[in-house]
Amino acid sequence: MTPQDRAEKAGKAMWANDRASPWIGMQLGEVNEARARMTLHVQEHHCNGHGMCHGGVIFALADSAFAFACNSRNQNTVAQNNMITFVAPGQLGDVLNADAREVSLTGRSGIYDVRVTNQDGTLIAEMRGLSRAIKGQLFDEDI
Repeated sequence: MTPQDRAEKAGKAMWANDRASPWIGMQLGEVNEARARMTLHVQEHHCNGHGMCHGGVIFALADSAFAFACNSRNQNTVAQNNMITFVAPGQLGDVLNADAREVSLTGRSGIYDVRVTNQDGTLIAEMRGLSRAIKGQLFDEDI
């Protein structure tokens, strides 16, 4: 199995069991080894009292992209720590794109950066996620 085949199969397996991301309104884009992309069309129920996309929704989008990237090798992996910096507000009607990429993977620990941009390419937020591999796989495979 190629790394790309593994990443796609892992992404499909995770998406099939993910209840939170679709409920929020996210869509899974491409999943590659150590990378993933997710999108969210900002609707009224995503907005806070200021009429902007709620920071928790933006964080959830970044966190989900991070999760798909760090699980792309079919090794169950969870978040150990995440930190997000909001740069600009997401607005009602925006299409937010979260692009996650692996920065480092050493043993069971990984570092991932996630950029959240809108449909115009405006930077909305940047997140750094630290991952930790745990026992198990998303699908049966000898590794």
